[in-house]
Amino acid sequence: MATDSAARSPAIEGWYTLDDINPHLLGSRCDKCGTYCFPAQSGYCRNPHCDSTEFSEVKLSRRGTLWSYTNACYQPPEPFVAPDPFVPFAIAAVHLEREQMVVLGQVVAPLTVDDLEVGMPMELVLDTLHSDPNGDKIIWKWQPEARA
Repeated sequence: MATDSAARSPAIEGWYTLDDINPHLLGSRCDKCGTYCFPAQSGYCRNPHCDSTEFSEVKLSRRGTLWSYTNACYQPPEPFVAPDPFVPFAIAAVHLEREQMVVLGQVVAPLTVDDLEVGMPMELVLDTLHSDPNGDKIIWKWQPEARA
């Protein structure tokens, strides 16, 4: 694994910030009707009652509620880079209240579906998806919200 912070890069460019302390997914908000989208939308509003093509980039909420979850018990196809041997992982569907949308993402290891419960508060974090000779590829993941 790379240790130089300059060797870190997003696995998907432009979808999230690389702020370890306060990461955010980057989405868009329709300037006409206020509909949020992730990933960011630029061509047309996804609201069927809106004909706008004007959007503002926004940082989406970092916290939400676990809406659903499942196991990924199969190795995803390329371009996903899976460890060898493949290790199943949990996937969370997290409802963002302000945006009124659900965003999918992996759950941080070593958590499994046995550690999750619908309705629990979740927060966005960054984690290494994989490493290659150029450094670490960073992705967003969900984890249960830390309690104060």
